[in-house]
Amino acid sequence: MTNLETKVLHRSIRAGERARYPSLESKRVIVTGGASGIGAGMVEAFVDQGARVSFLDIRDADGDRLAETLGQGAKHTPLYRHCDLTDLGGVSRTLLEVMEAMGGVDVLVNNAASDDRHSVPDVTPEYWEERMNVNLRHQFFAAQAVLPAMRDAGSGVILNLGSISWHLGLPDLVLYQTAKAAIEGMTRGLAREVGRDGVRVNAIVPGNVQTPRQERWYTPEEGQKIVDAQCLDGRIQPADVAALALFLASDDARMCTGHEYWVDAGWR
Repeated sequence: MTNLETKVLHRSIRAGERARYPSLESKRVIVTGGASGIGAGMVEAFVDQGARVSFLDIRDADGDRLAETLGQGAKHTPLYRHCDLTDLGGVSRTLLEVMEAMGGVDVLVNNAASDDRHSVPDVTPEYWEERMNVNLRHQFFAAQAVLPAMRDAGSGVILNLGSISWHLGLPDLVLYQTAKAAIEGMTRGLAREVGRDGVRVNAIVPGNVQTPRQERWYTPEEGQKIVDAQCLDGRIQPADVAALALFLASDDARMCTGHEYWVDAGWR
């Protein structure tokens, strides 16, 4: 085992010793794209805080398995619902059903995305629309769907997942980066619109997070180059991103809104 692998292992073990946020206990949390990767890390972290978590995805086998696994010994068993986020009618219906089942919503984590690689000459108008629908459009309309309940309650948190990719100008990701850049602008606009209603809106900007999906794109050698470009050793884990989400969703962050918060190990 290399020194780097030892550091990553040590960090992963310690990542389970999460800070506790009493204000998150029994909060009603919705996570999109929660069946795998960063989203699954979010679901696990909020369930561990004693929150009531519902999560949406199209990966039914993964979603059912995660709900069953995390439900063992949890204060509140997480609820999985199938939802294609490119179907806006289905998004609205599913969110309304979930909010009815939970009795409202306190936190929305707009996590779902897909960073498929593409080249500029190959992009068609149809592919442009599909990528915007997968990576950007649903975040706005999911927020729109939950805002009436949050406004009625006089409080709420919306966390939108951005990406470091457009800040770095990575190759073969023009449409993904376009969508992720727009998410930061949308976050600031929404925060201004709903702040006086007691709703906070922030963006989380992850670096390169080590998930099975990301391992498809990077060889071990390429992964090492990312680590070499970071200020810190080790690969970022879903639990690291979830730790930031827990803080921003909690009352400890009551005066944090309209900004982007990074968890990238100092990747430049």
